[in-house]
Amino acid sequence: MARFSRAELESFRDAEVPDLIGDDVRLLFVGINPGLWTAATQTHFAHPVNRFYPALLRAGILERAIDPAAGMSDEDRAYVRGRGIGITNLVRRATARADELTREELRVGAEQLRATVERAAPRVVAVAGITAYRQAFGLPKAVTGLQPERLAGAELWVVPNPSGLNAHHTVETLAVEYAAPARAAGLLSA
Repeated sequence: MARFSRAELESFRDAEVPDLIGDDVRLLFVGINPGLWTAATQTHFAHPVNRFYPALLRAGILERAIDPAAGMSDEDRAYVRGRGIGITNLVRRATARADELTREELRVGAEQLRATVERAAPRVVAVAGITAYRQAFGLPKAVTGLQPERLAGAELWVVPNPSGLNAHHTVETLAVEYAAPARAAGLLSA
């Protein structure tokens, strides 16, 4: 696993991480924004305590483990895309914490996400983070799960954020939450 000093991580503040989206994306996961570790490794959800990939494995969405902490290999990226999974963010710039983002950045990010969904045309979009979703889309009463509205033609879900800072969820509970949009996208059997 890679190790970074605080100063090294800080040098990645405001950096961007490219989307991981293939030609046949069926389920597009949307993070809030890249953390500094993610920016340093150029790999979504890469922080060692982030539970995204363990939850996907536990849910059966991925069939082999991926350890992104040192950065994904080209083989890992191809595997994720080949499974019909894409990953993007509401806001592209990296910060130490998501609460460093402004409401305006999140609102602009929602518009950019709409354009990304129009281009990629996934069946299902799953935004990982209810608070950011509420702010980005101006829906203060939204709850997790399937949303009543679609996003650029895609079924829209809000799922819990897999960050290690989200103490309300475990790998097990995240796996259950992520399996629902994966079933809707046809990645898991009903």
